[in-house]
Amino acid sequence: MRIAIAGSSGLIGSALARSLRSDGHEVVALVRRPARSAAEVEWDPLRQTVDTAGLDGCTAVVNLSGAGIGDHRWTDAYRREIRDSRVLGTAALAEAVTRLDTPPEVLLCGSAVGYYGDTGDRAVDESAPPGDGFLPNVCVEWEEAAAPAEEAGIRTVFARTGLVVSREGGAWARLFPLFRAGLGGRLGDGRQYWSFISHHDEVAALRHILDTPALSGPVNCTAPSPATNREITAAMGRLLHRPTLLPVPGALLGLALGDMSSDILGSQRALPTKLLSSHFTFAFPTITQSLTAALARH
Repeated sequence: MRIAIAGSSGLIGSALARSLRSDGHEVVALVRRPARSAAEVEWDPLRQTVDTAGLDGCTAVVNLSGAGIGDHRWTDAYRREIRDSRVLGTAALAEAVTRLDTPPEVLLCGSAVGYYGDTGDRAVDESAPPGDGFLPNVCVEWEEAAAPAEEAGIRTVFARTGLVVSREGGAWARLFPLFRAGLGGRLGDGRQYWSFISHHDEVAALRHILDTPALSGPVNCTAPSPATNREITAAMGRLLHRPTLLPVPGALLGLALGDMSSDILGSQRALPTKLLSSHFTFAFPTITQSLTAALARH
């Protein structure tokens, strides 16, 4: 297959590209500069321009681009960047694929379990409504931006991804050094659920979605057993042989992280119902297995 990926330099996109290429597929990277070869396609997500000629012959288009959620404090300007980088980019690609003489079979768009907001102890699957707040609102707009592709009859999937357990990027790349230094502890009361997924299983789930025509709409890319922050903290301490006795007070998180702290202290217990019903098998279904896999990865 020939597969175009936006966000191919990111934590998930780069691993997906390597996985596809290792199986003999042709990967085309969307880049924000003039293309230097047939393996690149120029686009500008904020200006909503795409060189559609470079997408000709693509069986699938994958959009994993977007400004990092935890990269900066959430100033008004950065909130706009988080929103626009996702919504405008998705809208540009969704419209672009409808203009192709032979559209791709599938448009796979990134999304997040932030869609559900704070669910407390309540487990939610893909049928649950959106929550309230900044991130749920962004996720709703993000997914709605793909409407042109859906209306054109292109199979459109939204990978609602949880926290990816990896030493190479994302939230866990910041957590591992803290815990190694003996500075790790539960956040707030530690009762909030974190819907996580191992790096390996995230890539495998995206491959499974691409290869499974029956999957469309939202698909939760999360491990089948969400864990509380307290349970995750204990597992990190055991595996790294470090104490985890001192909690990080919610008030201190608020001072350090601003508005983003409400999402870290919030609880999301998302279940991968569609993946499981489509016979996807998780290699690392528990938090201990996911952490062990991340620590073993070089």
